[in-house]
Amino acid sequence: MLHLWPHALLLLQETETPAASGEPFGGILIPMIAVAAIFYFLVIGPERKKQKARDEMLGAMKKGDEVMTSSGMYGRVVRIQEDVITLQVADGVRLRFNRAAIQSVLEEGASESKGEAKPDAEAAAETGS
Repeated sequence: MLHLWPHALLLLQETETPAASGEPFGGILIPMIAVAAIFYFLVIGPERKKQKARDEMLGAMKKGDEVMTSSGMYGRVVRIQEDVITLQVADGVRLRFNRAAIQSVLEEGASESKGEAKPDAEAAAETGS
């Protein structure tokens, strides 16, 4: 075992250390910057755009809008306070949600296409009964 030490010392002396190469950080700085740039353009940038669009949607929400919560509940905005949104989900049923719980503001007529039950009179009129 002792007879291997001189050979190991020779190998250590022959290898070039990062400091001796003359490049900062041993030439790893440029690949690190490239990985950081790729990470930013593929992950951080699109996520910022999504967050900005969501913040604009929540800021533009107004009384009377049809919304869907993150739990999948549909309702109509009847009151907006600072961080509390009151939704009417059925006749005489109002629920309070945190503004962050609103997932999306629906377009006009979107709640009917999502399968919301229509009143019996409307359903009978459509079927011709």
